[in-house]
Amino acid sequence: MFKIFKYLKKSIVSVITIILLLILQAWLDLTLPEYTSKIINVGVQQNGVENAAITEIGETELSKLTLLMSAADKNYIEKNYTYTKTYKNEKIYELKKDSNQEKISKIFAKPMTIVSFLSSDETKENQQMFPNDVDIFKTLQFANDEQKQIILKEMNNKLKDYPDAIIDQAAVSYVVQEYKRIGIDTDKLQINYIIKVGIIMILIALSVMVSGILTVFIGSRMAATLSKNLREKVFKKVIGFSKNEIKTYGAASLITRTTNDIQQVQMVIVFLFRVVIYAPIIGVGGVIKALNTNSSMTYIIGVAVASILSFVIILFAIAMPKFTKIQKLIDKLNLVTREILSGLPVIRAFSNERHEEERFDEANKNLTKINIFVNRTMSFMMPIMMLIMNFVCLAIVYKGAKGVDAGSMQVGDILAYIQYTMQIIMSFLMISMMSIMLPRANVSAKRIMEVLETKDTILNPKNPQPFKEEERGKVEFHNVSFRYPDADYDVITDINLVANPGETTAFIGSTGSGKSTLINLIPRFYDVTGGELLVDGINIKHADLKQLRDKIGFVPQRGILFTGTIKDNVKYGNKNISDAKVKQALKISQSEEFVSKLKDKENYQIAQGGTNVSGGQKQRLSIARAIAKDPDIYIFDDSFSALDFKTDAKLRQELKTITKNKTVLIVAQRISTIMNADKIVVLNEGNVVGIGKHEELLKNCQIYKEIALSQLSKEELDNA
Repeated sequence: MFKIFKYLKKSIVSVITIILLLILQAWLDLTLPEYTSKIINVGVQQNGVENAAITEIGETELSKLTLLMSAADKNYIEKNYTYTKTYKNEKIYELKKDSNQEKISKIFAKPMTIVSFLSSDETKENQQMFPNDVDIFKTLQFANDEQKQIILKEMNNKLKDYPDAIIDQAAVSYVVQEYKRIGIDTDKLQINYIIKVGIIMILIALSVMVSGILTVFIGSRMAATLSKNLREKVFKKVIGFSKNEIKTYGAASLITRTTNDIQQVQMVIVFLFRVVIYAPIIGVGGVIKALNTNSSMTYIIGVAVASILSFVIILFAIAMPKFTKIQKLIDKLNLVTREILSGLPVIRAFSNERHEEERFDEANKNLTKINIFVNRTMSFMMPIMMLIMNFVCLAIVYKGAKGVDAGSMQVGDILAYIQYTMQIIMSFLMISMMSIMLPRANVSAKRIMEVLETKDTILNPKNPQPFKEEERGKVEFHNVSFRYPDADYDVITDINLVANPGETTAFIGSTGSGKSTLINLIPRFYDVTGGELLVDGINIKHADLKQLRDKIGFVPQRGILFTGTIKDNVKYGNKNISDAKVKQALKISQSEEFVSKLKDKENYQIAQGGTNVSGGQKQRLSIARAIAKDPDIYIFDDSFSALDFKTDAKLRQELKTITKNKTVLIVAQRISTIMNADKIVVLNEGNVVGIGKHEELLKNCQIYKEIALSQLSKEELDNA
């Protein structure tokens, strides 16, 4: 899978943008629970007062508080508060804007708690701390420094057993009461705080939404671009394959790799960056935030994460082996489908539809069974994850309720902790979901890379040699042998032959004698495994592959037409030829007669695979395509087999007019097609057993004579 990433180099800007957006989104998501906690703790429970750093305070209360402080703290407070107004004949002091509120809150917390307790004479705390009902404020006011220190120490000892949360809440309660005493509208203060925090939360949520949309948009475009580039590279690679590589993979598998496999990779890439970047940040960040909120519930997160990981590992072990099998079964299904669709006429002719339906049904059922098994296995994931999440929520609420009762935790902290825990679990859920998608994509990526990393057997030379103009069109076989890869024997052995321009060289022999294989070596569909094959005086392995094939007009055994007009198909080898050249090619190939009867003539649309023309018409149009190219070398690989004798004779007669200075190579099964050739090569089991003209071979080559007599009578041969 990682090898696929090198094809993302062109999308590096998109990758960096996605990473930055995901970091931003994760940070915003981790921030939201803090504001949820603030809404409840500060906005609802504390009337909008965040801490003990009181912004306005009356002179009376300020005097009480400073009595309970050390000299240094008292001096710091006096520097940070300034007289601003009078309320009911009492001076009101206001906190300076540039003050350190956190430090001031810490200084005020315990004095405010003490004053708050002392203000209620009936509380147990007050009775325990001052059983003699002494006015502590007067005592402190007139006490010397030593006495004051003793009293303050006693107070601090009484408060040391109280949790910080209780002290902070008591201090905040004191601030609220003081605000009310000096005429500040605490209800308005509370509403304003809730609105302010609510607006911040809305803005964060909108930012998360925008970031998420941008991430998916950029990621989808990047994945689609990668998919496009991979398809291009796979297609270009396959186009350069020799027949050997095509046979190795099979057409059905190559189609699957170009479509289904690349689609699997594209789907994973869309989510991969989101999971790889976003999930770990959320997971780790959630743990840190949860620990900062309350460390006493850490074990709950640990148990939840361990449960999820154990479950995911079990699922992964069960499902992983099946993904490789799925892709192979898709190949098999495509192969069966392709064979059935391409062989429909034969299937119908032999009334074998039922057998083919059963064959397709078997391939389809095998794939369906594996998919159902994998989907059923994966269907356990979401319910079990939800079960774990609900148990975790229950455990947090139970533990948190005890903390609230003990005064060590606030309600808002419980909600924040639940949110952090859900974020942690969701991050693991995302990773686990990715772990299910990744194996199949990994299999697909390996199959794609197999194609891209396949070493071509037909290589274009780095420094190609130029063709020799003085030997233009000349084809020479010097001790040429050929063996198919992994075969045990040569199919062509020690061929020595020269085909000169202006000559027609024909090849004939029994089925499997190596005729088609021999001429397939000329355009380098295969490379010779022994000897040398020269075109225009140079070894074709040292020639530029495109220039070599530009010299050749090849007509295969099976006429192949492409979707488009007849004109498009004829111009396939040379887009720049004129319409007059197209008509000339159609005339020479004996296609003019049936083309002229078509509704749109040369603009008649050929269906996919040429299914709307007959086999003979398809073959003639394939010949017209080679003629229109006007190459130096014509290769006809049994290209006249679908033609009747009359059309065959006319076509060969017309060919002579344009091939006077060209090299013509013909593979044929019919003696009548090649008996007028300048040179006939007789092959038997990959060996040349005779070379000469028709009359010479009848006298000197027994195999040729047997082939001739099997097709024509002795009288017909004599007359010929």
